[in-house]
Amino acid sequence: MSALGRHLLVEFTGCEAAVLADLERITAAMLEAARASGATIVTHSFHHFSPHGVSGAVIIAESHLAIHTWPEHRFAAVDYFSCGAVDTGAALALLQTALGATATETLSLTRGPLGRLDG
Repeated sequence: MSALGRHLLVEFTGCEAAVLADLERITAAMLEAARASGATIVTHSFHHFSPHGVSGAVIIAESHLAIHTWPEHRFAAVDYFSCGAVDTGAALALLQTALGATATETLSLTRGPLGRLDG
């Protein structure tokens, strides 16, 4: 049995605080990242928190791309869950540049009830 999906958990550090606090810039970067990966955008929703941070998600036909930012720590956490053929590398490279991140760490998980779908 093969995996149903791939879930990337990405930590962006050393980001530009002003970008992480900007609802419009985060929304635009996330939508562009989804497009760069070849995903099919279904809808999106983002929210600016007071006094700090932005959280939101792009729902894609292949699953989702989500972000949570902490400008005061120059940190952003991104999840990219995909059940289809997308170029997650292109999305993450675009986000690293857009956020001004100096470093990233990525954890990749295989998702699905492996071995339990047959019976």
